[in-house]
Amino acid sequence: MLNREGTIVQVNANAVNTLRTPETLLLNAEFSTLVEPEFRGKFTLAFERSIAHDTKITEEIALRSGDDRSVQVVLHLTRYSPAEEGLENVCLATARDISESKRKELDLLRFFNVAQYTVNPLEITDRDGKIIYVNPAFEKASGYAKEELIGKNPSVFGSGKHPKRFWDAMWKEITSGNVWVGQIENRRRNGEPFFTHLLISPIIDVKGEIIGYFGVHRDITQQRNLEQQLIQAQKMESIGLLAAGLAHEVGNPLTSISSLVQLLQRESKDRFTLDKLELIKSQISRISRIIRDLVDFSRRSSYEVQLTDVNKRLQEAIEIVRVGKKAKEMSFRASLAEGLPPLSLVPDQIEQVFINMLINAVDAIHEVAGAKEPAGRKRGEIVVTSELHNEDVVITISDNGKGIAEKDVPKIFEAFYTTKKVGEGTGLGLWVSYGIIKSFQGTITVQSREGEGTKFTIVLPVKS
Repeated sequence: MLNREGTIVQVNANAVNTLRTPETLLLNAEFSTLVEPEFRGKFTLAFERSIAHDTKITEEIALRSGDDRSVQVVLHLTRYSPAEEGLENVCLATARDISESKRKELDLLRFFNVAQYTVNPLEITDRDGKIIYVNPAFEKASGYAKEELIGKNPSVFGSGKHPKRFWDAMWKEITSGNVWVGQIENRRRNGEPFFTHLLISPIIDVKGEIIGYFGVHRDITQQRNLEQQLIQAQKMESIGLLAAGLAHEVGNPLTSISSLVQLLQRESKDRFTLDKLELIKSQISRISRIIRDLVDFSRRSSYEVQLTDVNKRLQEAIEIVRVGKKAKEMSFRASLAEGLPPLSLVPDQIEQVFINMLINAVDAIHEVAGAKEPAGRKRGEIVVTSELHNEDVVITISDNGKGIAEKDVPKIFEAFYTTKKVGEGTGLGLWVSYGIIKSFQGTITVQSREGEGTKFTIVLPVKS
């Protein structure tokens, strides 16, 4: 109880305990001396309004206890008029300690900010696995907006690459109250794969019951891509070591066979025999092309590295490919950035890469000739671009051909792997191109959707 001057005239036992101050020190003390300095102005105004206007006032303030602690309280001030005449009005001050709830609120705010601004994608689900929270990093990684995910099961962005037993084992682990850690492949909203290292932890309440699950992802997509590039480079190194010896061992007997075939063709008059000899000769030519490609790849380059105009080489490659029979009805569109710096390359080799890419594009389009045109694009269109991006020159060659099946994409740079029909490709063009680009400290990647087209991206450093 406070008199009109704000002096304490009565206290209860709980006030003594909470403020940890003896009753003798509280009585006859100014209540404002218990209020933390930054809240005294607010208290004084509230107290004066309550006494003068018989108004119930509620404020959040902090009091200073006897052991020098700050006690957060919700303070209610109410004027009280005694029934006995002659007694002045007093103010009933009731305070509810909210220190613990304020501490929890501050902790929650801190954890919320950690979750909101961390670079790691985070998600929280209820006990049934439905998403109730995702942070901005998760939206960015998945491509989905928060509103599209709330209430959904995380399988909405699943890749379908993991078997049912994989997820059953995960659920068994976390529903038992344990933490699960593993690597998973998901799909972004645009269909692109992204790989994450995932930790899922059960959220347990004070009763020890699971009320939800907390998942934190670490994006390892770039790491996986680098690992795949390393594996590919190691494969190429191994094959390169074998290539020279293989070419020598196969080349010599092949020359002998070719000579015998030509001799038999000159001596024979039988039409059936001549036809079969011609078939053998064509197959020998095919094997010879494969051997020549192997030798070209395995042999240390004797070409001279020189400053090369990439745009000029692109234009020359386009002119060479567009005069081919298959490319007659196709459209070539080049958008080449002006002022690109010259790069330290072997001109003939980089042009060979561009020709390989363009021939593949022509073949991919030729295989779907007569099919329905993709929406918004001309039939038989090949688009070539170049641009300077930071310290790299980026070249893209894209087509609207048949595309590449998802299962084939990781293998297209492997030696002898081809999606073309038997006899139409050796499976060495992309393999050789990959090796050439790597020798220039560059990278070559592919994006493709079956039935929609393919896009190759070559990145070459300006300083190498």
